[in-house]
Amino acid sequence: MPGGPMVRGMMRVAAGLYRATGGRSGSSALLLTTVGARSGEKRVAWLRRFDEPDGRWLVVGSAGGTAKQPSWVHNLAHSPDKVWVEIGHDRFKVTPELVQGEERATAWARIVAEAPQFAGYLETTDRELPIVRLTRES
Repeated sequence: MPGGPMVRGMMRVAAGLYRATGGRSGSSALLLTTVGARSGEKRVAWLRRFDEPDGRWLVVGSAGGTAKQPSWVHNLAHSPDKVWVEIGHDRFKVTPELVQGEERATAWARIVAEAPQFAGYLETTDRELPIVRLTRES
């Protein structure tokens, strides 16, 4: 999977299409906005989302199964208080939380059941794919 400017360009195109269609171009997706750890600039990632019954969402730092952690995961860790989500036409601030332990195992089983391609990512990387829960701030 390419990195750097190429990924940012692809994300801009995906985000633009998502916004232009009000989210219909990715009905199970969301746009995650973080602040770059080094640049301080806002960065947008188009991600597959997994809805939780309590109105929260899970996202996976898969980077398509590459060995390198996606930048948005690093950005979340650096500035967890500067994270926004867009779902459809709605934009709001969220609090990220890394899902761990038994809760992570349960979440992973559900993610793979809903999107089997995620299981294949484990065959191409040695890293544990982070699962992040996003909770809307009131």
